[in-house]
Amino acid sequence: MTNFKEPTFDVAQLAHVELFSPKPEETIDFFERLLGMQVTARAGQSVYLRAYEDSYVNTLKITEAKEAGLGHAAWRTHSPQALERRVKAVEATGLGKGWIDGDIGHGAAYQFTTPDGHPMELLFDVEYYQPTDKDRTKLLNRASKRPDRGVPVRRLDHINCMSPNPGKNEQFMVDALGFRVREQIKDNGNTIGSWVSVSNLVHEVAFVQQPQINEPGKLHHLCYWYGIPQQLYEVSDLLKENNIHIEVPPNKHGISQAFCMYVYEPGGNRIELFGDAGYLITDPTFKTVVWDMKDVPGNGDTWIGSAFPDSWWNRGTPVSTQELVTSK
Repeated sequence: MTNFKEPTFDVAQLAHVELFSPKPEETIDFFERLLGMQVTARAGQSVYLRAYEDSYVNTLKITEAKEAGLGHAAWRTHSPQALERRVKAVEATGLGKGWIDGDIGHGAAYQFTTPDGHPMELLFDVEYYQPTDKDRTKLLNRASKRPDRGVPVRRLDHINCMSPNPGKNEQFMVDALGFRVREQIKDNGNTIGSWVSVSNLVHEVAFVQQPQINEPGKLHHLCYWYGIPQQLYEVSDLLKENNIHIEVPPNKHGISQAFCMYVYEPGGNRIELFGDAGYLITDPTFKTVVWDMKDVPGNGDTWIGSAFPDSWWNRGTPVSTQELVTSK
């Protein structure tokens, strides 16, 4: 252990994600009516939502835009001091954009991008959700009642970003923000997939190889968590009845070992739904799991279930003309 590097514990969690949608009301209906999320605020071209176990006022912001894609991902730090330390580290990389006063549900935030242009921000001050009499639960350890509509998701889990250079983004998250590398996919020595976290989850963010070059900031998917695999079959039935495209039916990953499925919300963004968290990491000196790309199809992507379609490997948002052709 003489080469063990002291970890940085400044970043605590993925706090919220903003999605762009060209069909905002249909996107909101998907999350609210089918996935049981709650609209907590509206402002300008944006709507804010939360899942019933999310403790903050919102974990999802839907903003009307010409194309689907990632508006930004926000990371909460453990303290105001931790925020200042991470801001200095990001500024040193040259990828910082500067401070904003805040938004609905949180205070001042420092904006930056990954090396491949994914918009992100760091923050500490947040507003906690205060339940009304109607949605107050008897469970003292839950933020609000389980909703009585759709098949309600429980909490925000992670995002996955497409990148022409996953290894470069992985290194940025490690060096500037203190993430730990949990699993990787290598191809001839190059990192083409990376799963990194700041907690005992396998990942709060992943970076996967995109086939297109010079298309920065692409989103692969946003994920919300159920915790019970059976609920993926229940929501599949509901989504099918409501003409929501199911790209990958209930399945189990080898990488992360999580029970999963993938669908497209009406605005065009891919949404993953987790039926469990996969395995948890409690070992402080956990060694990165490295997959060779030749072993991934049928093992890493899908451990139990059907093969993933070409669209899963090729399509992100915003969607390019090339992706529309290769995903058919």
